[in-house]
Amino acid sequence: MAGRSHYFLSIADLAHARGADPLLSYDGAGPNDFAATLQEALRQPGLFERWRVTQPEPDEVDPALGATDLDASVNARVADLHTDVDLITNLPMRIVRHRLNLLIGPSWQLRDMRSA
Repeated sequence: MAGRSHYFLSIADLAHARGADPLLSYDGAGPNDFAATLQEALRQPGLFERWRVTQPEPDEVDPALGATDLDASVNARVADLHTDVDLITNLPMRIVRHRLNLLIGPSWQLRDMRSA
């Protein structure tokens, strides 16, 4: 995999940010809870596996989409009227995007990305 990246994300309304499938969606209480949920989704295959079995042909899902990073770290905090999220991982954006979309749908925005 590529080197580690530092993603800077913003969530406009975390209290209402939810993914399309309630069984996979984030249902927490605040920034710290979201950070822990996203960190687990990047470190462990559980969220990916739950999503994969809901697909019409689970065995045809690209297994690379299930990659994990045991060293991924996520911090989130309220800033003004939104939530700032700092994410450091070696996972590519396509995987980060997929996990974020499962958890909170399109409620997030990538602000910046740098080498970590």
